Amino acid sequence: MTTDLNDNLLAWLKDAHAMEQQAEQMLKAQASRIEHYPELKARLESHLQETLGQQSQIESCIQRRDGSTSTLKDMAGRMMAFAQAAGGMTQHDEVVKGAIAGYVFENLEIACYTALISAAREAGDAETERICMGILEQEKAMSSWMLNHLPTVTRDFLLRSATPGQKAKV
Repeated sequence: MTTDLNDNLLAWLKDAHAMEQQAEQMLKAQASRIEHYPELKARLESHLQETLGQQSQIESCIQRRDGSTSTLKDMAGRMMAFAQAAGGMTQHDEVVKGAIAGYVFENLEIACYTALISAAREAGDAETERICMGILEQEKAMSSWMLNHLPTVTRDFLLRSATPGQKAKV
């Protein structure tokens, strides 16, 4: 049995929806624990709002293609985010490792949306292509922000951890 272009596009849109579910949980978990890094917290909260919009946009693409989101994939994404958050809470340098993981995840999203744009173009689905291009720009902006601020987060963590009586973790 062969899978045609439309089946692949729909499956990848469902994957993207699950990926955004995972991103939502990761952003919520990380932002909720941050106390001493206000700029990072604010950017994570801002991107959380973008992520919620992205979920809705991807869901509309899935519905236009007569599909529905995958409960199993969405649940798996949320479970992966929970496991990552639980693991991060045990690390003394959670904020730095979380910033690194956030940057890596943004680049995974960039790759996925780049592929989705190409698949939508091949399928002649201009609306999905347009939506994915908009999301791609948001993910690129977040990736760039994370990379540009990683040195500051790292420096602030190191300064806080070297100062007696200051909490550095988050």
